[in-house]
Amino acid sequence: MNLPKLTHDNLRAPFMRALALAALLGVTAAGARAQHDQHGEHPAPNKPAPAATPTPAPVKPAPAEVDHSMHAPAPTPSPATVKPAPASVDHSMHAGHDAATKGTTEAEVVKEVSEAEVNELMVMSGDVMGIRNGASRANFTPMAQMGSGTAWQPAASPMYMTHKVAGDWLFMFHYEAKLGVNAQGGARGVTKFESQNWFMPMAYRRVGAGTLQLRAMLSLEPLTFSGVGSPELFQTGETYRGEPIIDAQHPHDLFMELSAQYTVPLGDRATWFTYFGFPGEPALGPVAFMHRPSASENPTAPLSHHLQDSSHISFGVITTGFTYRWFKLEGSVFNGREPDERRYNFEFNPLNSRSARLSFAPNKNWTFQVSHGFLRNPEQLEPGDVRRTTASVQYNRAFARGNLAAAFIWGRNHESHSGEIFNLNGYTFETTANFLARNYLYTRLELVDKNELLRHAELDALGFDHDTHPQFRIGAYTFGYVRDVWNTERMSIGVGGDLTFYSKPEILDSLYGNNPKSYKFFLRFRPGRMKMDGHGDHNNTTTVNGNNDAHDKH
Repeated sequence: MNLPKLTHDNLRAPFMRALALAALLGVTAAGARAQHDQHGEHPAPNKPAPAATPTPAPVKPAPAEVDHSMHAPAPTPSPATVKPAPASVDHSMHAGHDAATKGTTEAEVVKEVSEAEVNELMVMSGDVMGIRNGASRANFTPMAQMGSGTAWQPAASPMYMTHKVAGDWLFMFHYEAKLGVNAQGGARGVTKFESQNWFMPMAYRRVGAGTLQLRAMLSLEPLTFSGVGSPELFQTGETYRGEPIIDAQHPHDLFMELSAQYTVPLGDRATWFTYFGFPGEPALGPVAFMHRPSASENPTAPLSHHLQDSSHISFGVITTGFTYRWFKLEGSVFNGREPDERRYNFEFNPLNSRSARLSFAPNKNWTFQVSHGFLRNPEQLEPGDVRRTTASVQYNRAFARGNLAAAFIWGRNHESHSGEIFNLNGYTFETTANFLARNYLYTRLELVDKNELLRHAELDALGFDHDTHPQFRIGAYTFGYVRDVWNTERMSIGVGGDLTFYSKPEILDSLYGNNPKSYKFFLRFRPGRMKMDGHGDHNNTTTVNGNNDAHDKH
């Protein structure tokens, strides 16, 4: 609303016109103040401009205020008093920064605004929530893009967690537990009651020129998996009681990750970061399976796990790298030895392995990565080095009352054991479709090469030498469904189940049966989904129109 100025011509108007104008100005000023009070704002009082000539009803002009896009426009301030909010920050959904009283210089007002903004760690850009890097106004890392270790996933991925701001710290907590019946079919299958689970507290704060992230990841699987681990036909990897694990997924260690990462902004579009974990995850492979949105409902580890992302628990990792807009280039030195079967201890081995990874995130829905690593003697019982190469594509897109996540992952191990050379490939395609808010359909389709399926007696029975490692192409095809039965901000409980079919060479029929099938029924517990609407759900959050433009395109 454009209010008329009190000029000499106005003062010559009839007395009733002056009274009407005074009433109109008073109502407008009161309305503006009421709107600001509702938003928790307390503008500094301005001294009224002296009237040119005394009148029977003197009028105070409305205070000069910063223009907010969701508020009624205030009278235009003089250029020397107030500068509009910087273009990189949108105050339309948050408490604004009030103008100083008359006499404050433009530079002082700008300094006051910028300091208040950059003290907030959580920022919003459109529907993407992020963590501010250092004191930069526009440089931030999308929270949903942070996968396991330093891996990227789509910035549009759903997040299931709680958070709290305490002083200069931002705390977050993720967890997930699946509790149920695991029935593996065929002659080598067994049935168990078990739980897959993990818990991840995280903390962020500004330190010097950058932002510090502290993260822990714990699992109670050493207690909730019995014996050799979770039954899983055709799965291999790691050891139990001095023997290779076959047809089971090993439990994760109690301490899956204890890490620190420090990120420094380099302008508005680039960062330098360094990461240390003991244990931690090197820059090798895609996001670990338990963190991928495409596998969020599936309680089973992929059969290709030890060809793609098995290095996610490494007792000793140092990673450093750079990001620029859509790209991330990083390298690691780490301990390449797989964790031993003592699941509660810390293991000290040399940092004798290395890896490099290039990631590309052209927008918030897509993430690509290629990586290569050299692992020195990763297996406890099979001395020999592994050269691992991986490539993956992850996709995530939200829609009305739902979300679609998908991933295609390839991993290849070039292995050398006892003079033999093996090239093992694993291909994984998985999806999770959330629809009508509470329903989830998921699938995982795999083809993977296995050369550790046979024990000595089975090698004899099938006519192989003890010193050979026959290689088989195995297929696993899983289809499942989950229904949320209880949803709050603190917890979501779902009931689900799945069925898995297999393909294999006929020579294995005598061991596994002709057509083995497996199924699972479970309860799933995790925090409620974090809202991204930006309307009051996240206190201490700034909305920005930053230069991380990769996350604003669709």
